[in-house]
Amino acid sequence: MLAKHLARQKKCKLEGRRPSVSVLITTSRQGTNVDENSGFIGDLPLLKRVSAPSDVFCSVPGRLSLLSSTSKYKVTVGEVQRRLSPPECLNASLLGGVLRRAKSKNGGRLLREKLEKIGLNLPAGRRKAANVTLLTSLVEGEAIHLARDFGYVCETEFPARQVAEYLSRQHSSDPTESYRRKELIHATKQVTKELMDLLNQDRSPLCNTRPQHILDPSIQRHLTHFSLISHGFGSPAIVAALTAIQNFLTESLKHLDKMYPSGNSLSVSSSQGLQDTKPKDLGNDLKK
Repeated sequence: MLAKHLARQKKCKLEGRRPSVSVLITTSRQGTNVDENSGFIGDLPLLKRVSAPSDVFCSVPGRLSLLSSTSKYKVTVGEVQRRLSPPECLNASLLGGVLRRAKSKNGGRLLREKLEKIGLNLPAGRRKAANVTLLTSLVEGEAIHLARDFGYVCETEFPARQVAEYLSRQHSSDPTESYRRKELIHATKQVTKELMDLLNQDRSPLCNTRPQHILDPSIQRHLTHFSLISHGFGSPAIVAALTAIQNFLTESLKHLDKMYPSGNSLSVSSSQGLQDTKPKDLGNDLKK
């Protein structure tokens, strides 16, 4: 079937007319059948002669850099494919904006032709599938850069000690209440740590990497969806925010221990109990 289709395309090209699209293409790389009569090239818009996902498609200037330090980010074929695939399914106009292509009369057609050369198909008149956010305009390299800088600011500039002391003073009138607050803080730290550990094991494809999965597919696919929507910004940004929360909780315990030294034994025993169990769980998870 594919050979007949290619022969028909060649004949139409010689005759100077467009070929019909009433043909079924089998996409061997993805193992899916794509019916072009539907006007939509499946969930993963790949043709048989696809380029390697790690190949560089183009380089684009960053949107968030200052003029004095403009950064350029490489966009791979794999990243372009992710933008054309669910959950976003960007159309030619939006993809052109992401790739910083100036609007022109034939801009959409030229972009589609360039995509076809590397084996990606972008149908004309396609509708996007997801809501557009500010993150939609960022290529993955810049989104990751933003998450990394946000993490640095959360780690170095968030006033964890000041906030902890301010809030702890409001709950320090009664020693019994303070001891109870310590237990709540220890429990919060454990749950927060579990979430951070999970997000740190996210192995969603980004830029030119496609790491091997660590997590169970039942949860990894949801994290991958989140990564695709946020262009890689999501999980690292949440880990950065949770790190700031962890620092706040640690400072809260320090402040309560200073105010009630007699409760140190309770605080230390609770903390030790968590430390005795948590590393073992993490070790088992990593071995799995």
